[in-house]
Amino acid sequence: MNDTLYLVIPCYNEEEALPETARQLKEKMDEYIEAGTVSKDSKILFVNDGSKDGTWALIQSLCDQDPLFAGVCLSRNRGHQNALLAGLMTAKDHADVAISLDADLQDDIHAMDRMLMQYYAGHDVVYGVRSSRKKDTFFKRHSAQGFYRLMRALGVDVVYNHADYRLMSRRALEGLAEFDEVNLFLRGIVPLIGFPSTTVDYERGKRIAGESKYPFKKMLSFALDGITSFSIKPLKLITSLGILIFVVSLIMVIWALVAYFSGWTVSGWTSILASIWMIGGIQLLCLGVIGQYVGKIYGEAKHRPRYLISETIIHKRP
Repeated sequence: MNDTLYLVIPCYNEEEALPETARQLKEKMDEYIEAGTVSKDSKILFVNDGSKDGTWALIQSLCDQDPLFAGVCLSRNRGHQNALLAGLMTAKDHADVAISLDADLQDDIHAMDRMLMQYYAGHDVVYGVRSSRKKDTFFKRHSAQGFYRLMRALGVDVVYNHADYRLMSRRALEGLAEFDEVNLFLRGIVPLIGFPSTTVDYERGKRIAGESKYPFKKMLSFALDGITSFSIKPLKLITSLGILIFVVSLIMVIWALVAYFSGWTVSGWTSILASIWMIGGIQLLCLGVIGQYVGKIYGEAKHRPRYLISETIIHKRP
């Protein structure tokens, strides 16, 4: 026991929530340090993801007031997954174990007690899994559950009802560092690491302040990124659809020839127009799916940096 723990919290425009988040996390971390559960060198690491409000100024103030707090500032907004990765890679160089969670504290911080127990029991990765979605709206609940089922059906190994609330040992973080893909979907990457893992159930609460940073448009984009980054089954479905349409077209050709030689043909535009629109729509849909994969390849081929850190604040305890 007594390993160094880093809490990694990505922040984007979290000026309203940060004071209360810092207070609650400090109380929790002080409790761990006093009990000898973690080292006194443990930190609460906030990652500023190019916030437009006073988030970074607030993080700097926290770091100056108490060495328990640390901060990383990205050069510009790079999105939640890249900000989270930046924090985890920073923690990798200083900590024995890291726990990632959101700044809104919807994730129950008391679940970290059981996460650390599982870590000391020999697990390198501990996933925080929601015990229920009763507090979600009808749409959010069913769309989220549908997403996880779809990912499983497409062959992607994701943990059901798990977001980015997880514990990772240094060994797991070093394994994560080996994945250098630009299109990040950490919920799919982490299970690929393969070290001993387990889950911890918790009840998700409401935001302590501010508004959600994941509106429907971002959620949909995130889901598409996850599917296209980890499964080629949509491409296989396109192939199957092409074969099916080819078979149907052969049947229609045979039917048309039989009708022609039997004298049943009647001039009409409805069936022709419907067929043209249907085939055209299917072709555009298939091109769109293929385009998603081509775009992923384009991004990976350029291999631009996933993030750039403009400033890091990690003060040592006296």
